[in-house]
Amino acid sequence: MISQEMKQVVELFSQGRKLYNEMKFVDAKQCFQKALEIHPDDGPAKVYLERCEIYIKNPPPEDWDGVFVMKTK
Repeated sequence: MISQEMKQVVELFSQGRKLYNEMKFVDAKQCFQKALEIHPDDGPAKVYLERCEIYIKNPPPEDWDGVFVMKTK
């Protein structure tokens, strides 16, 4: 059985992904941050949080297809 906290994490991550795909990176970042407050070791939320921070500073083109392209190692 999944805990109530884990359900919250899943819901926040799902909402964050939706906002991320809509290029609403500031709002998406908040969802991923809230998920990490509940479950600090959530790997996917950490990854998307970092990507949001990158895209907030350097937005993708208007025709962005949702694919993240690493620019550095």
